[in-house]
Amino acid sequence: MSSSIVSKICYLALIISTYFLQKSFAADPLGYSCINPQNFSSHSSYELDLNKLTGLIDYLTQPTGYAQASVGQAYGLGLCRGDVSSFDCLACISEASIQTRKLCPANKGAVIWYDYCMFKYLDQNFLGRIDESVVIYLSNIHNVTNNQLFKKKNNELLSKLSKEAAISPKRYANGEIVVDGNTTIYGLAQCTRDLSSYECNKCLNDQITKRLPNCCEGKEGGRVLSGSCNVKYEIYPFVKGV
Repeated sequence: MSSSIVSKICYLALIISTYFLQKSFAADPLGYSCINPQNFSSHSSYELDLNKLTGLIDYLTQPTGYAQASVGQAYGLGLCRGDVSSFDCLACISEASIQTRKLCPANKGAVIWYDYCMFKYLDQNFLGRIDESVVIYLSNIHNVTNNQLFKKKNNELLSKLSKEAAISPKRYANGEIVVDGNTTIYGLAQCTRDLSSYECNKCLNDQITKRLPNCCEGKEGGRVLSGSCNVKYEIYPFVKGV
């Protein structure tokens, strides 16, 4: 069998596999933003670059849960939550890359967040820098009964996780802490892997000390998402395998 035939078969298998992965991933995005005021023209060189970049990010993200790449003028990254399987990662990234193009059809930059992943692209190199230009806040509707103790324990947990994530090769950490006999807090902290340990810790610390209190203090759960890092806590286990 010739190499060209093998390549076509492999490509067809990838298309079929991606189709069924997308069908199995039915979650809605947590949020998105069209982050560049400029649009590109149909069939322009940027659109061609972006089409290639999107496929490349889909392909590269699955094995390790993270990928960054550039094609011509287009720069992008894909990040999956550190505890999800490679199957769920690919399903999420594939869906995210499709939805960004639908939601921001001619925009030169976009970012989208799902529970399992985030996907981002731009017409300029943003890699290696903290991006907090767009921030998404999500809060549990229920209030805690002992706010001072809960706040103390929650800060203790998330501060610990931010330090662990910053020095982890995956820039990810999760854990839990007991508040009292009836309540346990579960949390996670994660950065995109283009950030240094210092930048990761700074990004997460800003989320924990500045943004999370504004949206979620006194609540049983909260989450802050940005283009470079995210934190989450709840009083129920949400991490895969927990």
